Amino acid sequence: MSDTLPIRHIARALVFDPDDRLLLIAYQSVHARNPDGTPKVFWFMPGGGLEAGESHVEACRRELTEEIGRETEIGPQIGVCDGPFRLFKQARDARERYFLVRLPDAEVDTSRLAETEDNPLLGTRWWSMEELSSTAEHIEPAGLADLARAVATGMIPVEPAVLSWRDV
Repeated sequence: MSDTLPIRHIARALVFDPDDRLLLIAYQSVHARNPDGTPKVFWFMPGGGLEAGESHVEACRRELTEEIGRETEIGPQIGVCDGPFRLFKQARDARERYFLVRLPDAEVDTSRLAETEDNPLLGTRWWSMEELSSTAEHIEPAGLADLARAVATGMIPVEPAVLSWRDV
């Protein structure tokens, strides 16, 4: 794989329900394998790449409509993660911006989610802060559980938290 990866600007959301659970999407990596040879499964926030002329907030709003069937108010940017990411089918130099979204209920419609993805999609799940902090599952990016826990307790960072890829 080349050391020069295409840059992709991406907007994602930490989507919370009224019980402060975080919505994540499970993907199967087409590149990374577990020690037993099976494909690595990883969990990620909803969102995706910016289209021409879109701001990060506009892209986040569009992506949430497409992926979880909700038109939502996009809150402040609370996180950032930049760097090479190779778990998806198309490796990229990801320039990701993370926004806070609070839903009034836990209802999501993921029926269109698979249409927008070019990677094997396994499903979605609401995670409690306890589950997120104690799981052995592969959650991307590193530091997401800590950021989610802080936000769930009302601690909105003044400057976006800088997260990093596990990307193994």
